[in-house]
Amino acid sequence: MTVKLAVFDCDGTLVDSQATIVHCAQEAFDRCGLPVPTADAVRRIVGLSLEEACCVLLGSDDRETARAIAGAYREAFISYRMRDDFSEPLFDGVLELLDHLLARELMLGVATGKNMRGLSHVLAHHGLERFFVTLQTADLHPSKPHPSMMEAAMRDTGATPVETVIIGDTTFDIEMGIAAGCRAIGVAYGNHPPAELRAAGAAVILERISELTDHL
Repeated sequence: MTVKLAVFDCDGTLVDSQATIVHCAQEAFDRCGLPVPTADAVRRIVGLSLEEACCVLLGSDDRETARAIAGAYREAFISYRMRDDFSEPLFDGVLELLDHLLARELMLGVATGKNMRGLSHVLAHHGLERFFVTLQTADLHPSKPHPSMMEAAMRDTGATPVETVIIGDTTFDIEMGIAAGCRAIGVAYGNHPPAELRAAGAAVILERISELTDHL
C-alpha cells in the first residue's frame, strides 16, 4: 500500500545535534558530582526521553538522581545554546527531501525524545514548522521504544500502520515503529550503527536522507 504518513525522528535524523547532546550530558553529570559518561555512552541513549536516558547513563533506576541530572542537563543546554559556536545544522538534503515529500502530498510528522518546547525551538530555528502535521514528544508520551508516539501520529492523520513509516537513527526508533505495526527505515549517519538498526528490524538503511524517496 502507498505510504501516506512519514514520521521522522529529530536528533540524529533531521538535525545534527550529537555534539550538543554529548556536551550537555557530560556537563550535567559533572555538575552533579557523578562520573562523567563517555561520548559513546551518551550516543547510545539518544532518542530516549531525558529522564530515561539519565537512568541508563547512571546505571540505576534512581529516579530522584535522574531528575537532578535531567535538570542539570537543561541548564547546561540553555548555557550552551547561548555560545557563539553553538550549531545544530540540518543534515545535508533534509530541506530538499521535505519539500519533495510535501509536493507529493505525503503527511509528515515528528516523533522525538525532546519535549515539545525543545522540538518547537528546533523547527522554528530551521523554518520547518510548515512541513509537519503531527508532532509527538517525550513530555506527552512514554519513552521510545513504546509505540505511543506512532499510535498518536496515526490517530492525528487517519493513517493506518501499513500506510505509515518511521525514519530514525537509533534502535529505539526502529523498535517503536515495529511495535506500532509500521515499517521502519534507518539512517546510517546517526547515533547507532547500521548493523544494530538492521538487527532491530529496519527494512532499509539509508546512507543519505535523500535516498528515502526511492523507498516510499
